[in-house]
This record gives sequence, C-alpha cells and structure tokens, in this order.
Amino acid sequence: MQQLIFGVLTLSSFGFFAFNLRKIAQNIHMGLPLDRTDRKADRWRTMLLVALGQKKMFTRPIPALLHLTIYASFVITQIELIEILVDGISGSHRFFQDSLGGFYTFMISFIEVLSVLAFIGTVAFLARRNMLKLPRLNMKELAGWPTQDANLILVFELILISFIFTMNGADEVLQGYAGNSNGFAISSWLGPILFEGKSAHTLHVLEQIGWWGHIIMVYTFMNYLPYSKHLHIFMAFPNTYFSKLEPKGQFTNMASVTAEVKLMLDPNADPYAAPATDAAPSRFGAKDVTDLTWKNLMDAYSCTECGRCTSACPANTTGKLLSPRKIMMDTRDRMVELGDYKRKNGSDAEDGKSLLGNYITEEELWACTSCNACVQECPVNIDPLSIIIDLRRFLVMEESKVPTELTGMLTNIENNGAPWQFAPTERMNWANEE
Repeated sequence: MQQLIFGVLTLSSFGFFAFNLRKIAQNIHMGLPLDRTDRKADRWRTMLLVALGQKKMFTRPIPALLHLTIYASFVITQIELIEILVDGISGSHRFFQDSLGGFYTFMISFIEVLSVLAFIGTVAFLARRNMLKLPRLNMKELAGWPTQDANLILVFELILISFIFTMNGADEVLQGYAGNSNGFAISSWLGPILFEGKSAHTLHVLEQIGWWGHIIMVYTFMNYLPYSKHLHIFMAFPNTYFSKLEPKGQFTNMASVTAEVKLMLDPNADPYAAPATDAAPSRFGAKDVTDLTWKNLMDAYSCTECGRCTSACPANTTGKLLSPRKIMMDTRDRMVELGDYKRKNGSDAEDGKSLLGNYITEEELWACTSCNACVQECPVNIDPLSIIIDLRRFLVMEESKVPTELTGMLTNIENNGAPWQFAPTERMNWANEE
C-alpha cells in the first residue's frame, strides 16, 4: 500500500510539474525569435562560471557564502533523493547502504554537514529580510506576495532539513538498538539527544514521518517553484548559456531601419534596385511582452528578485522611480497574465492591456541612464536594459514621445551633428580661448 501511495504521489507530482513547465515554455515562446546559438564554447564557459560556479555572487562575500551553503546542499542532497525514490518504489530501506559500505556513510555524513550549513544560511537569510531589513530586500515592489514568497521558501527549507534529521536521527537510534549504528556525522550524536529511550515502534514511526515528510516537502517545493521567484534554481543554467556575449554597451539595431539608413547615406544607392534585407517590422520597439525576444522573457523567469541590480542603479540611488528589479518582475507578471489569457481565449486573443502603460510607466523608462550597472550586477546575467531600450524605442519611433529635455539635444544632433547648439564650423572655437 505504501509503495502504491508513493507511486501515485510521485507520478502526480512530476506530472503537475511537467504541466507547469509546458506553460512556462509557451509563455517564453510568445517572444520574438533571436539567434543565440553562436560561440558555443564561450556559452558553456559562461554557464559553468556564472550559474554553476556562482562567480558573480562573490562580489558580495557574506550573502555569497550563505547562498553557497544552500546551493551546495540543494545539489548534493539530490544524491540522497535518488535513494529515497528507489526505496519508495521497491519498498527497501537504504537501498545503497550495503553495496557502497563506507562510501555510503561518507556521502550521507557529507549531506548532513551541508544540511546543517544550509540550516544556518536559511536562518541568516530570514534574519536579513525580517530583522535586519536590508534596504534592497524591503523596497515597495516587494510588498505583499514577493516578500511572502521569499519567506515561505525559506520556511520550506527549514522544514525539509528538520525532516531529514528526524529520519536519519530516529533511524540512527533504531539501528543502535540492534547494535548496527549507521555512524552518520551529525545524526549519530543528534539522534540520541532527541530520541534516546524511545521504543522501537516509536522510532520506526518517527523515521517514517521523517521519510514521508522529506519526500512530500521535496514534491511540494518542486511544484511550488513555477509560481515562485525561486524558479531561477533551474532557469539560471539556460539563461546564462544564452547570455549576450557582445560588449555591454553595444545596443541592438533593427535590421530594417539600419538598411534604410544606409540607403539614405549612400549617394550611389538605388533604393528601387536594392534587395530587401528584412521584412517591414510590425512594430518599432516593444509595447507588450510579445514584442520582446524570447530571451527577454527567459530573463524575467530567471529573476530571483535579489535587488542587486536596483541597489547598483544610479537612477534608483538618486531617488528616481526606476527599479530594474521591478522591470523584470513586471515583465514576468505581464507574461504570465497574457499567457494564461491566450491559453483560455485563443493564441490570437488580446486582453487590451500592455506591458508599457499598465505595468511600466514612461517615467521609469526615461529615468534609465543606460549605464549597464544592472546588467553587470545580476548574478545570472539578466539584461533589464534591453527591455528598457526597446520600450523607449517604441515611445520614440511609434508614438513620438520624447521628454522635452531630450528634444533640444536630438534637434541639435540632427542639425549640427553634435548635442550642442553650435554650427559645425564653430566646433573648435573653444581651443582659441586663452
């Protein structure tokens, strides 16, 4: 009966997870095509260093070390999860223990040590958010659900670790009664402290509570991720692989506009004979998430809302409305909303809303200095600036909306070839001053 329950629970959990992953993939594919298949060696190197190696995290050592304990524990603990799956299907108990011998004891002990470090890291992160109240973790865009989400996932981790030590600790005492102690690093002394003197039946019940609690929390965590910012656990790897490898200051030009400008600047060009290099775009820039690229949308799903981008943003630091983190959160929220609407009403259905206007304001976009500080700071190579630039491109090229402060500069560039209101012939007059 337990194996049957375990099988149904496992199949339903993985099935629901696959269902949600399919929705995420559909949402990302609402974006425009973009070729990121070049320079494969560089892409693999970037993914290994940034996603697996946590390279950019260590610009801030304290949170980096705390995060590393949880990250390492999450990765290595999957080894024990394999055994739990085998035990659940076969009805065995510690399936690999006899065949692996001392190496098995070493691995479980290593996992326990990592779990203790992860417990410490999790408590520290809860304290940073709720007691120390770090400014970047308590901004207005995190009010409500984002803060609850962050705290809830940390509580899940504490419960999961507690179940691990309940399982191992009770089993350690139970095996000790039989004169066959497991010898695990932490539970060999923690188990007797918590459970010594209890009957064999009670210990067996506690071990089963720990075992079932562990696997239920794993499945709960797995199926909660698609609704949480912690989806970055999975998304960080493809997101860093498909990172922009060009210099950060290099903007993306529209091919059709570039070709038109080249024709205008070439006195020998015949616009009627020139072959079309690109189909006429349906929209200049971006108004909604469907005007962004699939990589922009993958960025939104990869955002962990850590706020490093916003804390490094000079516009935000000086009190402007812009928060690069909010740009990514708004993009994700709009993408999920529109994706759900299209699945319900058809792929061509429109809900009358848009990313620009309903989620992101013009004031936010024009506050950006395009300095790339947010891009540099992001631990998983998210690029908020590319979204901001495309939204601004729409405002300028489609709606002719430009702040008055910029209008004079753009007019001077058009007429004088420079931002200043001087004729080109007077450009060097400053050098004649004594």
